[in-house]
Amino acid sequence: MTAAMRPQVSACPACSAAPAAEALAEAQLPDDSHVVLSLPTIHCANCIRGVEDALAATPGVRSARVNLTMKRVSVEADAGLTAEDLIPVVTAAGYEAYELDTGALSATQTDKAGRDLLMRLAVAGFAMMNVMLLSISVWSGAEGPTRDMFHWVSAAITLPTIAFSGQIFFRNAWSALRAGRLNMDVPISLAILLAVVTSLWETSLSGEHAYFDAAIALTFFLLTGRYLDHRTRSIARSAAEELAALEVPRAWRLTEDGEEQVSVADLRIGDLLRVRPGGRMPVDGEITEGQSELDRSLLTGETVPVYAAPGTLVSAGEVNLTGPLVVRATAVGRETSLHRMADLVAVAESGRANYTPLADKAAKLYAPGVHILSAIAFAGWYLYTQDFRVALNIAAAVLIITCPCALGLAVPAVTTAASGRLFKKGLLIKDATALERLSEVDTVVFDKTGTLTAGAPEVTNTDAFTRADLQIALALAEGSAHPLSVALTSELREKGLTPAPVTGITEIPGHGTEGLWQGRRVRLGRAAWVGGGSSELTASWLAVGDGPAQVFTFTDSLRHGAEETVRTLIKAGKRVILMSGDSTAAVEALALRLGIPQWIAEALPQDKAARVKALADEGARVLMVGDGLNDTAALAGAHVSISPASALDAARVASDIVLLGNSLAPVPDALTVSTKATRRIRENFAIASWYNVIAVPLAIAGLCSPLIAALAMSASSITVSLNALRLR
Repeated sequence: MTAAMRPQVSACPACSAAPAAEALAEAQLPDDSHVVLSLPTIHCANCIRGVEDALAATPGVRSARVNLTMKRVSVEADAGLTAEDLIPVVTAAGYEAYELDTGALSATQTDKAGRDLLMRLAVAGFAMMNVMLLSISVWSGAEGPTRDMFHWVSAAITLPTIAFSGQIFFRNAWSALRAGRLNMDVPISLAILLAVVTSLWETSLSGEHAYFDAAIALTFFLLTGRYLDHRTRSIARSAAEELAALEVPRAWRLTEDGEEQVSVADLRIGDLLRVRPGGRMPVDGEITEGQSELDRSLLTGETVPVYAAPGTLVSAGEVNLTGPLVVRATAVGRETSLHRMADLVAVAESGRANYTPLADKAAKLYAPGVHILSAIAFAGWYLYTQDFRVALNIAAAVLIITCPCALGLAVPAVTTAASGRLFKKGLLIKDATALERLSEVDTVVFDKTGTLTAGAPEVTNTDAFTRADLQIALALAEGSAHPLSVALTSELREKGLTPAPVTGITEIPGHGTEGLWQGRRVRLGRAAWVGGGSSELTASWLAVGDGPAQVFTFTDSLRHGAEETVRTLIKAGKRVILMSGDSTAAVEALALRLGIPQWIAEALPQDKAARVKALADEGARVLMVGDGLNDTAALAGAHVSISPASALDAARVASDIVLLGNSLAPVPDALTVSTKATRRIRENFAIASWYNVIAVPLAIAGLCSPLIAALAMSASSITVSLNALRLR
């Protein structure tokens, strides 16, 4: 079996990517398997040797090769040896290790495309400098055999360079022509080829002028535009693929003979599955045994876990936090809620892909116009002079002078400048058309938890407790990984408190923690378990002995810059909407606090996506700002979207812009910069258009040789680039 045919085990650190894992489970490999692990902490040759030696000593491992640059190890092993078997080996050697995500491999391939484009640009630039030097000798008065020699040397440099560097234009043009349509690459390819053919013709006839320098300059400037455009695009995966990466590839199924680990592809409705603490739900189902707490933030956006007991319904992708559970499957495979959400995101992504950028709109008119003008010039001059050589030169000049270098640079130059400016403010632009779409926004929809708020609970009433009670609470909170206990521990430690001498601390899954203090039982946790009352706020209750239960209340702190951002957007005339899966009381309180006039609570992922679509159908241009998996479909379906860098991977890749810092303050700045950037793009189109209005008649009149046309084209490209730099 060749390396290309071997499957790769692939998953994210928290969970495994289902498609690759399922393929591995289904494939019957009698001889060997190929495993790729990510090694984020390696940094030197000793690390390489340590990892390779540890893996080589593992039974079943045939070879292990570490790539320090990519921080990964590729392992050839006997059949049946999986990443789960190898990760503990690497961890024991002192290094972090995770199954490598398939998306990381595809992102590497995308990055190779960028490096390939840069290499072609570098080759074209080097060749252009050499051909220009040779052209100087001709311009300086070289004649006869000397001039012909310089022309042939220029041809020897230009032809292989264009054949290599210009492939991207030729391939795209040929694909378009085969499909019976025109695109920007058709006139580009014709201009380059005609300049080369004309130059070879002139050189073979010992002509005075050859235009190899024009052909190579065209190629260089056009590749510059393509590379600038590539830089502004994110090397990112599809959000739908990210959602698939959250699926669990294997599950523990209960049988009459005990437990067996099986692929999720083999699960059927009615199967009983054991889900251990820390594990994700592999299917939709109903709990039949056990008590625990579930992290449902993937589906609702709410970070506070919910109590789970027999009879509780669960969805694929939810995380079991505290106790072991037995779940009866009610939906498997493509019927699970997580799969349906991935389908929803895929539909939303395809809808947003229909956006037509300004450059494409210009290309629809520009490409056929260039061909018509060049054909008219050739036919007119041939009929007038009956000289094929003169007509070809003028047609080449028209194609070169109208070659869309300025148009090709108009958008990438501006988006690169704008992206650099916004990056300094803390915003990473992932999509080249995001700035154009952002400038059209009139409605901004915010998620609540993790977006307008920090997504971490804060204690609000520690002053209502005695020091002794706070010390007891600290001792109990330190015995739990529950988010409320973690927040309480952090707050009390910051106050300088030390835990009370509570003994026998035990965490009861789904309820809380308890222990003994001075012979009395003390509890911290859910109201029904502790004996507390009811609270409209997020709360945790403390009971000391037979005394009355006291309540710790929590709130979600505002993200830095949230109030200023909302105020600025409303002042700018934008319609601002708060949309959250949180409770009505919590959403209403935040909306009143920030002055947001319109809000929606208890919204499921499909509700958010439907609301964004409804706004779009009304004619609104929606900016969606969110961070959770429950926001992913809405992010993908919005006109343009932003998510914080702390957001879930699926939400981050579904968005067009990533907020790098902790503050929301750059969001209004992004709207301002996008408006200026779009104005610069339109100015660049105007410059390119006026350039053509002035230059094309001169070329058609025979007043511009292909060489002069190339110089004029270069001047227009430089002018466009300088105008783009004004954005900084």
